[in-house]
Amino acid sequence: MPPRPSNAEHAYVVVYDISDPKRWRRVFKLMQGYGRWLQLSVFHCRLGGKRRIEMAAAIEGIIDATADHVVILDLGPAEEVALHVESLGKTFTPIERRAIVI
Repeated sequence: MPPRPSNAEHAYVVVYDISDPKRWRRVFKLMQGYGRWLQLSVFHCRLGGKRRIEMAAAIEGIIDATADHVVILDLGPAEEVALHVESLGKTFTPIERRAIVI
């Protein structure tokens, strides 16, 4: 499915399996700028179309396409997604939209 160019925010789950520890750390650090870390190689993101495309391009610039695998699950428009997560152990807190004043 081609990336959506719209700037409407969608909720995403990004999951990755990176074979090299150095590349894994680079992807992990990159993903911290795009979403909330859920566990080991899983992030929950809330992104507009442009940021989603930017994220995917940055990931592609790090991974080895013959050895690594990244899955980006589009859950739909962030405002319409009734995210229900069953979390065993550590509490899950969904990403909420909020203004950041700089």
